[in-house]
Amino acid sequence: MKLGVFTVLFSDMSLEEMLDHVKAKGIDTVEIGAGGFVGDAHCKPIELLADSEKLARFKQAFEERNINISALSCHGNPLHPNQEIAQDFHEKFVATVKLAELLNVDTVVTFSGCPGESEYSENPVWITCPWPTDFSHVVEWQWKEKAIPYWKEQNDFLKQHNVRVAIEPHPGFVVYNNETALRLREECGEQIGVNFDPSHYFWQGMNPAQSIKQIGDALYHFHAKDTQIEPRNTELNGVLDTKTYKDIANRSWVFRTVGYGHDEREWRDIISALQVIGYDGAVSIEHEDGLMSVEEGFSKAVDFLEDMLIAEGAKELWWA
Repeated sequence: MKLGVFTVLFSDMSLEEMLDHVKAKGIDTVEIGAGGFVGDAHCKPIELLADSEKLARFKQAFEERNINISALSCHGNPLHPNQEIAQDFHEKFVATVKLAELLNVDTVVTFSGCPGESEYSENPVWITCPWPTDFSHVVEWQWKEKAIPYWKEQNDFLKQHNVRVAIEPHPGFVVYNNETALRLREECGEQIGVNFDPSHYFWQGMNPAQSIKQIGDALYHFHAKDTQIEPRNTELNGVLDTKTYKDIANRSWVFRTVGYGHDEREWRDIISALQVIGYDGAVSIEHEDGLMSVEEGFSKAVDFLEDMLIAEGAKELWWA
């Protein structure tokens, strides 16, 4: 495994400044934002596909620094009930896949998307319980009429370009846990796998290490991000929380830098689980910690994970 970083943290830097900054931290693996919710500060696929000189300069920036790209990420909602919004996300995804092929990057990260509750919806609708039975009918309609047809088509498209997609399970979308992630893969094809982010598992009450083992070789990419559960708020209100992420004192949970939501032992279990399934890709640091600056969160995550990955690597050599 290689320690990496999701470089949207440094969107205020130029591409070259960002690459120099992470290289100085000893990191030579990066995940690049290519549009959608995460922005395209360092990579604009449509522009790069249309201009061979820009594409050559883009590739050169990485080659000169001996930095590898673990994935291109264009998190979006291609199932959005507003067709203009859905089409925009879809076009960004298509361009990102085509660019990944040219860059010899085998993985694109995104969300599954979430439709509305019918053909007449204006906004996405995420269902969290089966009753009244209207909700169960909506879930099945979303899968059969929207999610499965779309991702079956994308699976064929991905195969044509020798790229795979790592769907990030995330509440608010049709894929939000192992069961839904594996269902999408089974229904639509093996170009579709998982971008595993423990933070989304923690706050839903799941066990990330055990979940990783269940996903197995369908785990295509990994985000290193933590969640801190606030016991009192959770005991009073549960984990379904629609308050703004800025309302840290009153939320049931908040995203944290690795090690600030769960301890070293928990994260060692996660890294060990990745080893068990044979994952040898990036452990890509993602920062959404409202209590730390970007630089503080990034530095602490590097320090926390670096020794852990070295120790696990030593075990691997010993086993060999």
